[in-house]
Amino acid sequence: MSKVAVVQTCPVIADTPATITKAEKLIRQAGASGAKVAVFPEAFIGGYPKGRSFDTVVGARTDVGREEFREYFEAAISLDGPEVETLEIAASDAGVFVVIGMIERLGNTLYCTAVLIDPDNGIVGNHRKLMPTASERLIWGFGDGSTLDVADTAAGRVGTAICWENYMPLLRQAMYAQGVDLYCAPTVDDRSVWQSSMTHIALEGRNFVLSACQALPKSAYPEGTEFPSQVGNNDWLIRGGSVIIDPLGNILAGPVYEKETILYADIDLEDRTRSHFDLDVNGHYSRPDIFELRVNTRPNNGTVFNS
Repeated sequence: MSKVAVVQTCPVIADTPATITKAEKLIRQAGASGAKVAVFPEAFIGGYPKGRSFDTVVGARTDVGREEFREYFEAAISLDGPEVETLEIAASDAGVFVVIGMIERLGNTLYCTAVLIDPDNGIVGNHRKLMPTASERLIWGFGDGSTLDVADTAAGRVGTAICWENYMPLLRQAMYAQGVDLYCAPTVDDRSVWQSSMTHIALEGRNFVLSACQALPKSAYPEGTEFPSQVGNNDWLIRGGSVIIDPLGNILAGPVYEKETILYADIDLEDRTRSHFDLDVNGHYSRPDIFELRVNTRPNNGTVFNS
């Protein structure tokens, strides 16, 4: 048996250093409670700009929108920066494998990224969101197959799919084919129907699903901040809904709404073996004589210099 944690929280708005400090505290709290793995929400560091338009319409950009993007860009971090080093130290001190969502700055492009931090070895993987959804494509680049990373942990093998990537059947299959025990789903999708998707994935992959959603109150923003009417409710911009589910679709913790919290569950990897008795979508239930998935794991760089 191993204890795992899902951290339902939000960033300190427009303050990346303070968000890093908050992450440190939560990592250590999860470790003190005995968790071997802790999963944080999508875009926890750098923020998910829900409701922001960057003053854009189809066919035009403005100086106001460009400045708004510059501010968002400055809140992002790089994988080789001091912020990640701080998280690595916290994970090491706490003895916790951390999966944490961040806005990654790589050159002049931003990516929605989930980083895998091993307590002994630091960064052992990162996953850049392959398919930003709708207007997310305005501010984030597209990941590629080179970051479909998985890693072994004290609680089992970990892999990650971010938010609506979980609606991509072939991406899910790529995770299952890599033997993922703990299927991590950092998200900002707080709809009740999200729970149906997470249950389906647990049943389909016969893995444990750890979904961490932000819980972001409107009170976290400066007084007087206006929010579009179509986002959030009276008090919450993102209301949470984090959950932990076992390989047969049983809920082990959550979902929890409208509060910041850490969810814990004790898991037994032998439950995966028991569940595969009647379903293994990468084995006896796969029909490779009919269906075949090919995954391109090469980096797709726009410029390649050959000596």
